[in-house]
Amino acid sequence: MSNTAEIKDFVAELQWRGMLHNTTPGAEEHLNKECRLAYVGIDPTADSLHIGHLVSVMMLRHFQRCGHKPVVLVGGATGMIGDPSGKSQERNLLSVEQIEKNLAGLKKQLERLIDFDTKRPNAAILVNNYEWMSKYSFIGFIRDIGKHITVNYMMAKDSVKRRLDPTEGTEGLSFTEFSYQLIQATDFLTLHRELGLSLQMGGSDQWGNMTTGVELIRRMDGHEAHCITCPLIKKSDGRKFGKTEQGNIWLDPERTSPYTFYQFWLNVSDEDAKSYIRIFTMLDQATIASLEAEHAEKPHERALQKALAREVTIMVHGEKELENALQASEILFGKATADALRTIDEKTFLAVFDGVPTYEISKETLEAHTNLLTLLTETTHVFPSKGEARRSAQGGAISINKVKIDDLDYAPTLEEAINQKYFVVQKGKKNYYLLVIR
Repeated sequence: MSNTAEIKDFVAELQWRGMLHNTTPGAEEHLNKECRLAYVGIDPTADSLHIGHLVSVMMLRHFQRCGHKPVVLVGGATGMIGDPSGKSQERNLLSVEQIEKNLAGLKKQLERLIDFDTKRPNAAILVNNYEWMSKYSFIGFIRDIGKHITVNYMMAKDSVKRRLDPTEGTEGLSFTEFSYQLIQATDFLTLHRELGLSLQMGGSDQWGNMTTGVELIRRMDGHEAHCITCPLIKKSDGRKFGKTEQGNIWLDPERTSPYTFYQFWLNVSDEDAKSYIRIFTMLDQATIASLEAEHAEKPHERALQKALAREVTIMVHGEKELENALQASEILFGKATADALRTIDEKTFLAVFDGVPTYEISKETLEAHTNLLTLLTETTHVFPSKGEARRSAQGGAISINKVKIDDLDYAPTLEEAINQKYFVVQKGKKNYYLLVIR
């Protein structure tokens, strides 16, 4: 492909960001000559990406910004099989219908993250390996592809050896999964032949599968091909990145609210923030150095975490959702007003108060109350006694929907509830309770 844009040193970009784990010999020189095509594979195991996918997506974003053409391969075929890399058990196989549903969800998200505008000379491309893998017969596959890679070569891969090692406590490796690296290598070969693609990228656990593709291209076509891997991202305490007690942090706002998404990044440790801001944002080296200096001088102000959370939330959800997340954050941790509490949408409202002690009350029970004191001490147990409730009110330590209450004799009505459904009770500065009217 001809050079249509200024080519920047992609490998050097990955290196300073801490995103480079391994490369095949000559990869950097190959990329610096002219505009190249590279792909990252994503299996459609769900209809949304989660933040674990963002590392590969960021590689594609940087690749495109360095003047190259990114290709996203969604594994419609490989999603039916399962990849043994880094796993001890075989994954559930997906139906064609489920994969098609998942593909539509992934495509929508990817279009926000990578530029697919065909007017751009290095516009991204989205492909599905089901298009070519579905055309192979079993005999055709083992004849055309299988004969070029020996079993000895495949058995030498770490991902295979781990699954066959009885000391690892695995359930072994099915032939289906054993064939995965040949299918992935076929993807690389197909894209090389059809698009002139010469590079595959992914996590370090994919190195074995990726180098099989390089070898297949060399043996069948005699051409140069390369792969680049990034490190597997972990938290500073060694735990898996992107996992919380509630599960994955998804990019789909229906699965993980933008507020929860923002809070995830805002609450990472100082050590993690230093590496994440390089990996998950497009901020340049000078800007990050300035933020690090600011953070070192005033660590309590968490400049790195705030910049990280802002940049990633805008990238995934946009400016408006960032503003909503910031406004929602003020409710718990700032000086938000009653008006602010009423203006956020219900989904964000519930995300803000997720995990807060909650009491459900029927409309009839609410209407039967003669005063707030009974509601907070007998119907619910926000306060253990009426005496403590009165003392808190006298000290200005009780708020209902962000309005301070000093008179516990009045009876709250349904019309005063947020969305005629919720009362937020605040006791002191940090203790919140949610009353839900059913």
